[in-house]
Amino acid sequence: MHLLAVAGNFFVSIPAQISQTPLMSESAWPDLSGKTILQVIPDLAAGGAERTTVEMAEAITGAGGRALVASSGGRLEDALEKAGGELIQLNAASKNPLIIRKNTRLIEAFVAEHKIDLIHARSRAPAWSAYVAAQRTETPFVTTYHGAYSGRSGLKKRYNSVMARGDLVIANSEWTAAHVMEIHDTPRDKIVTIPRGVDLNAFDPDKVSADRKTAVQGAWGVPSDDKRLQLVLPGRLTSWKGQALAIDALGALDSNERAMLHLILTGDAQGRDKYVTELEDKIIAHKLGGTITIAGHTSDMPAAYALSDIVLAPSTRPEAFGRVAAEASAMAKPVIVADHGGQRETVIEGQTGTRAEPGSVTALTACIRTLIHLRPEARDAMGRAGQAYIRENYSKKQLQSATLNVYARLLLNKA
Repeated sequence: MHLLAVAGNFFVSIPAQISQTPLMSESAWPDLSGKTILQVIPDLAAGGAERTTVEMAEAITGAGGRALVASSGGRLEDALEKAGGELIQLNAASKNPLIIRKNTRLIEAFVAEHKIDLIHARSRAPAWSAYVAAQRTETPFVTTYHGAYSGRSGLKKRYNSVMARGDLVIANSEWTAAHVMEIHDTPRDKIVTIPRGVDLNAFDPDKVSADRKTAVQGAWGVPSDDKRLQLVLPGRLTSWKGQALAIDALGALDSNERAMLHLILTGDAQGRDKYVTELEDKIIAHKLGGTITIAGHTSDMPAAYALSDIVLAPSTRPEAFGRVAAEASAMAKPVIVADHGGQRETVIEGQTGTRAEPGSVTALTACIRTLIHLRPEARDAMGRAGQAYIRENYSKKQLQSATLNVYARLLLNKA
């Protein structure tokens, strides 16, 4: 940990070999009038890829085009409709080869029926269907490489490789772009790095009302007069998101430090009941009852961040981008993240937060200890620095304009 980094000493490094797409203002968005874009994604739950799908539906319609999404649907269906997008029901999550073949035929039919001009795939199983359908129909094909997929066997690498088979491949961070080139030997001129964007209108502390904060506070069971520092760890309850690591880190603090804190784990279990039981057992083993709350899903994340004093994202596997860190910083909160993956780009060490050695209880404990012992004014200054950095570099509008530019580039080539 390098908390005393000199101001202005940015840790972010952009490899020279990775090309960047120039960002455009909203007024300079390309005209997609008469164009139909199909995005393909397994479902519309509340993850980063799913939110980006909705954001791009908004941008496509804003540019005059028609935005279709082939998916099994989910929690974000209403948001998609409000963004102007249209849902086409498709069993897009299945990895069954027979379903993938069936989906290929269905996507081919969608192309013909809706006169689709470009297909954008965001996940492997449906990407295979979309890739073959795009080839058969001679439709431009874009992929977004959202993460470092596990598995290094020949078969697994081939399965993953579809995400690098787009006519252009969008990487959601510089780390992801370097990973795609290393694993798939993808030519550098096929990769466009477009960081995931934060909706700065939604993630604005000045726009979160007291009533919204009170509602989340009540859902979490936090007393209104609770003076403890609120540490919030958002993310689905799965082992690599680091919830168990965070519990162990709090267990390593001394009793006085524990009394200063309340850790909230907020996120869906998605059927991982065994993991939830393991977390509950760990809380009991560390005698942290009352200090840690497993809160379940929180729909109003801006209010959740507004209630927090420090936000944690200690993922044990690299985050391709690190949406939690970016959103929390946009809400002017200091963050503690694992020192790998895309989070090395969204968190400036010692200025907007701090980074812990991945998987290390000792390192995470040290980071928590350091931030909780900072003066409140110092933590606030760290949060404001993060807010300024995210607003300048990671807005939703930047993601939308850069992605529309990718679409326009391929559509122009097709013409």
